[in-house]
Amino acid sequence: MTVRHAIDTNAYIAFDRGMSYKYGGGGGGSRSRKGSGRRGYRDGSRERADRGRGSGGSSNSVDEDQAGGRHPSHLKGREIGLWYARYGAVRKKNADRRSRAVVQMDAAREQNIIKLLDSVQNDQSGAARPTREVRASASSSWRASSNKSGHCYFDGDMPEEEEQKIGIKSEEEESITQTVKDEPPDTWDDDDEQEQQEQQKLEEEEEEEKWKPKQKDKDLEFLLQETARDRSLDESLQRDLQSKKSHPKYKEMLTFREKLPSYGKKEELVKLINSNQVLVVSGETGCGKTTQVTQFILDDHIKRGMGSMCRVVCTQPRRISAISVAERVAAERAEIVGNGNSCGYQIRLQSQLPRRQGSILYCTTGIILQWLHSDPHLSSVSHLVLDEIHERSLHSDVLLTIVKDLLNLRDDIKIILMSATLNAEKFSKYFDNCPMIHIPGFTFPVEEFLLEDVVEMIRYCPKTQPRRPVWKRGFWQGRHSRPEKEEKEAEYKESWPSYARTLQARYSDSTIAALEMLDSDDKIDLELILALIRYIVWNEEEGAILVFLPGWDNISSLNDLLMAQQMFRSDRFVIIPLHSLMPTVNQTQVFKRPPPGVRKIVIATNIAETSITIDDVVYVIDGGKIKETNFDANNNISTMTAEWVSLANAKQRKGRAGRVCPGKCYHLYNGLRASLLDAYQLPEIMRTPLEELCLQIKILKLGGIAHFLQKALDPPSEKAVNLAIKNLKELNTLDHSENLTALGFHLARLPVEPHIGKLILFGALLGCLDPVLTIAASLSFKDPFFIPLGKEKIADMRRKTLSRNSKSDHLTVVYAFQGWEDAKYRGARCEKDYCWDNFLCAKTLKMLHNMKGQFAEHLMHAGFVSSRDPKDPKSNVNSDNEKLIKAVIVAGLYPKVAMIRPSLQKKRPGVKVYTQADGKVCIHPKSVNYEETQFNYTWLIYHLKMRTSSIFLYDCTEVSPFSLLFFGGDITIQRDEDQDTIAVDQWIVFRSPARIAHLVKSLKRELDFLLEGKIRNPAPVDWQNRQSKDCAVITAIIDLITTQETTTAAGAAGADNSTWTPRGQHIYFSDDDDDQRTHAGDTT
Repeated sequence: MTVRHAIDTNAYIAFDRGMSYKYGGGGGGSRSRKGSGRRGYRDGSRERADRGRGSGGSSNSVDEDQAGGRHPSHLKGREIGLWYARYGAVRKKNADRRSRAVVQMDAAREQNIIKLLDSVQNDQSGAARPTREVRASASSSWRASSNKSGHCYFDGDMPEEEEQKIGIKSEEEESITQTVKDEPPDTWDDDDEQEQQEQQKLEEEEEEEKWKPKQKDKDLEFLLQETARDRSLDESLQRDLQSKKSHPKYKEMLTFREKLPSYGKKEELVKLINSNQVLVVSGETGCGKTTQVTQFILDDHIKRGMGSMCRVVCTQPRRISAISVAERVAAERAEIVGNGNSCGYQIRLQSQLPRRQGSILYCTTGIILQWLHSDPHLSSVSHLVLDEIHERSLHSDVLLTIVKDLLNLRDDIKIILMSATLNAEKFSKYFDNCPMIHIPGFTFPVEEFLLEDVVEMIRYCPKTQPRRPVWKRGFWQGRHSRPEKEEKEAEYKESWPSYARTLQARYSDSTIAALEMLDSDDKIDLELILALIRYIVWNEEEGAILVFLPGWDNISSLNDLLMAQQMFRSDRFVIIPLHSLMPTVNQTQVFKRPPPGVRKIVIATNIAETSITIDDVVYVIDGGKIKETNFDANNNISTMTAEWVSLANAKQRKGRAGRVCPGKCYHLYNGLRASLLDAYQLPEIMRTPLEELCLQIKILKLGGIAHFLQKALDPPSEKAVNLAIKNLKELNTLDHSENLTALGFHLARLPVEPHIGKLILFGALLGCLDPVLTIAASLSFKDPFFIPLGKEKIADMRRKTLSRNSKSDHLTVVYAFQGWEDAKYRGARCEKDYCWDNFLCAKTLKMLHNMKGQFAEHLMHAGFVSSRDPKDPKSNVNSDNEKLIKAVIVAGLYPKVAMIRPSLQKKRPGVKVYTQADGKVCIHPKSVNYEETQFNYTWLIYHLKMRTSSIFLYDCTEVSPFSLLFFGGDITIQRDEDQDTIAVDQWIVFRSPARIAHLVKSLKRELDFLLEGKIRNPAPVDWQNRQSKDCAVITAIIDLITTQETTTAAGAAGADNSTWTPRGQHIYFSDDDDDQRTHAGDTT
């Protein structure tokens, strides 16, 4: 019998789904939830269990000590089960109460903090701090924890009226302060409301001026330039273009360009662009639209003597494509990319800019969104070309919506939308039925093969694997698919038997058996791909091989398989893994043709579908999968799975073959699956969290969030939008009117999602910048570890060693990065050995290093630090304080908190982990905490929660009570039976003496006020001035976190031992969230 069914819901409130702790009630002395006259506990629970099921209303009541844990003898049948369920619940609840960590501080520090609070409060005048009187009254509550009648703040036996007067006074005053700050009371009249809104708007504009970067960002250099017409420059550009026509390199390239299908449409394209404000250009693979359309525009303006007025900006979805296309265009114009010539590129952390006027710039879509912060009209851009819009990335869809509104403000700008697939009509309709032009492809015939053809051809027999249960088999191979995909799954299951019969006439029995074996596993069979590559090498003509795989893990694994073969290690092969996360310098070799007799093998993600063109590819192996992240707004959780490609993806992949001669494409899915593929992928805006996007909408002043998103090409669900707004309000980045707060402005300007941005700001304010930037870079990019096949255990051990028993994935990356920096300082050989020994990717570490520099530059421009050097000593006075860094992680990632509980099962020792929303979850096996059994505290902070086969927590860190109290949510102080408690957001509960709890709450209030001031008026903390209020408050909190946690940890460990190593009669809780079984008489 499950607990949820067995226990009367009025008996107690313990764990949702049996586990998630519910700490109810507001101020002291709150009544039970149902409003009954019976007195409730401070956590909102009733005394023991409900009465009234038996005669006299008491035969079912539970007394924990009754009969040594045995049920009353008069109970029968189901009543016995109900009694044991209630008994187990009470025992578990009391065990939880006993295991709560103790928040305490020594007498000397207690006196110091009292003096500090007195000093801070006396130091502030009412004019300097508008709500000072209210704050002082609230924060002085630690002085009077009891009254003359003997009733203290926690005492639950006073009349309800007295409770409201005394017990909840500080909370009421806090709410008054919050009301004054955030929203006008309902009692204000309309005139006062309007006046306040106008005043708030003026204040926001003034504050925004303060928050604007103090120096020009390098990424804005191309945008913020004068574009006045220069007739002498026009003539110079005409002469330059004319002289190019006699340049041998230019003539050679022009001969090639003239063969492209797009060149044949040159005149028509130019005419349509000049006569329309918006044009949709659809083109088949290889037509040359990405490289040619921009040149047609520029050359036309130069020829007409208007070159100085032409500034073409073309967006690309990825960094590598922006660079490679710019380099190709520069080569076609007989120039070097950038360096003041006609063509350049700009991506995050890297640029080669062209000349100021009469130029073409290729950039990532994110760069344009960044430009809009400084110039909402893109005033200096004459032509905006949005390429690869069919991919429907989040950035491109948002930019489309912004551009549509921009057309009403700028009638002189030209917009060219370029799509590689046949959904041009949708984009044309979105832009009021603007004209379209289609450019045919330029490819040789491509022969296609399906999985059954491949298996028959190479006579492949998959290795025997444990078969998955029938209920798990299906088209989409997912337990948590969207409804439309579940329908496809059902259709696939139903159709498979008849499809298998149709294969019998054309394929051997061994092939059909192999298909069924391959179909029983949702993982891509890399051995099959290896066998197919060998077949192509031995049986087909010369030509590069392009393999499409969903992610880096598959790419690296296939690369390892190839390098394990002697033949592929020879100089007759060049193997190039291609991924958007790789440093751009090493990816350019993919475009170079190898010498005769050498075959190039490129292993890539969908980056090679449209973003880049590898001219010498003849053979394409389509793995059939693509990594897709989805967001479940109902459960507020992300999922990442390798989904089957869409028909559009498959068509693009096929088009990569046959560029130079007839090609072949091998699709690794069967004919039935091919018939059930979706036409297109779901747009990213409909399957991703929207918090970062919502901040961008507000910083760009695009109006109400929901209103703006409703104008998108495919609007996200109302539930997803509301959830994002709710999360941003909880993060204090939006106020109740959905206006940006001071914190919100800064987070919107940082190129990371909001939680990571908050982490960065707190790292700067608390003097531990360098390690926090390392953490932020790894969370927003990737961690630097890799796990080679066959060495997983060794890699886990090395990672554990690097963690230094910190019980933190975040600090593990910090220590690994610091070790790499030390090794690099000693020389290239030491750096290589360090990375090899610790399974670290040097390229990723270098990328993290560059990102840290960018973050530091943002902070310096905003005024939070005084140097762009992440290692500046002034910004790192506390960087050696591991406990403080953990507290900063809490400040950034809260409320992503999980509870650690003991696993009392003898067969599966260790811990269980629970979140408030999901109940039981799992620490990801990649984490250093995965098999950890000895924790100092019972709480984890995590970065990402994602559902794959289970709900996993990624990148987690053990955190202490003081970290959660000072940098978590709202604090409430209550009495729970015989315990004085202090709680964070009413569910993270600690024991604490009343006077200490009030001191902590008052000190947190001062910290919040201090940090709010620092965020409104950014300035580095002066750590040298120990007499300043800022330094005194922060130093006191750092001291508590650093020195008092030793006592707290010991207390927690001691308290936990009574629960984690139970003695005598006790209760076992199974791994099932809902199952609890009582074993009377068991001993340990």
